[in-house]
Amino acid sequence: MLSSELIRKKRDGGTLSREELHDLIDGYLHGTIPDYQMSAFLMAVFFRGMTFEETTVLTDLMLHSGTVVDLSSIPGIKVDKHSTGGVGDKVSLVLAPMVAACGVPVPMISGRGLGHTGGTLDKLESIPGFRTDLSVDEYTAVIRDTGLVMIGQTKEIAPADKRLYALRDVTATVESIPLISASILSKKLAEGIDSLVLDVKTGRGAFMQREENSIALAKTLVAIGTNMGKRTVGFITSMDEPLGVAVGNWLEVVESVHCLQGGDSSDLMEVTYVLGGAMVMLGGWAPDIASGIAMCRDVIRSGAAYERFLALVARQGGDTSFIENLEKYPISLYTIPVTAAEDGVIQSIDSLEIGLTAIELGAGRSRVDDAIDSKAGIVFKRHVNDRVEIGETLAVIYTDRGDILTHAADRIQKAFRLGAREVEKPPMIRHQVDAGGVQPFRPGG
Repeated sequence: MLSSELIRKKRDGGTLSREELHDLIDGYLHGTIPDYQMSAFLMAVFFRGMTFEETTVLTDLMLHSGTVVDLSSIPGIKVDKHSTGGVGDKVSLVLAPMVAACGVPVPMISGRGLGHTGGTLDKLESIPGFRTDLSVDEYTAVIRDTGLVMIGQTKEIAPADKRLYALRDVTATVESIPLISASILSKKLAEGIDSLVLDVKTGRGAFMQREENSIALAKTLVAIGTNMGKRTVGFITSMDEPLGVAVGNWLEVVESVHCLQGGDSSDLMEVTYVLGGAMVMLGGWAPDIASGIAMCRDVIRSGAAYERFLALVARQGGDTSFIENLEKYPISLYTIPVTAAEDGVIQSIDSLEIGLTAIELGAGRSRVDDAIDSKAGIVFKRHVNDRVEIGETLAVIYTDRGDILTHAADRIQKAFRLGAREVEKPPMIRHQVDAGGVQPFRPGG
């Protein structure tokens, strides 16, 4: 069947067979289906969706479009984490070395910034010399030597996802449960894991802004992961305001280093400890999440997690002197405070607006081939429920783009909504999702 007919079939709400989906993916990889036709197919899926069977087949096809890594020679239960993306979400930078320091091997294949959210690869590559483009053999050697590894997709690993991921970013087809599920799981199942923890964001700064959609995504991911033989646990976490104090690649590395050294960005570390506790539990080092959290706190306090991060940076070619001396890094041409326009209590910070403004500052991409300014971003000085006075600094802008300073400052100022009194914030961890269904989060369970 012609690719245009398959696009029309999905556009009209039809269900595609395994053979038809194979023809689309294989044709795209081999150049017989161009970007514009695959874009049309992605848009059809975005509006029409896919059945669970179609989504499972698409995941499997993308998984086997390249190499599935065998890490059986690495002792222990291999566990990874994936986040659906958020503004200021630098959890992986703290989580992976922390969990590895607890004894769990952590193979992590991550992505770049997608839409208004940042990407782990972009953050890691802001560290001078850090390589994320390792071969499969190098990938295996690094995790054997350090207990963790953090890379992007190689040419061998899930090449279909690598190409579709970039195309979705610039065709407004990111927020699709089937496409997100196939992308996440094809990449994660290819990396040689035994178990997987999922951080599914919900709220204004998430791709799934409505909680019911985030739950639906988590249930789909858990079901597919479980069906493919991997013990999978998901958490619905809040993304109503930016996570932590920094948005922007190097700025988020700085915050992560501070947390690894025992600093406490409270909301960031709350999420990181819960995900870490679950990973330690799945890795067989703790009987439950609460015990896993306690182990994670111990390796932060002892400095073992920070030392593991330094070892990772060095092993993947990074210059550790920039980690050990954060002030060595070049600073943006402009560091401009954004001030409060009135007195009041901060009732919300629009994380979507913050993410979009960070892109304008140079911290993200609006096109696939855009260059990123690793120095650019925003650091927050005040948070929800803080009382501020007119003229008080809310955040600081970092950018080399002098022509957008007034516009960006105005946009960030308007992202802070002030009122007369404090508000009740939703919990950071809203639900747990596993093979048993959706339930309230109980760390001891």
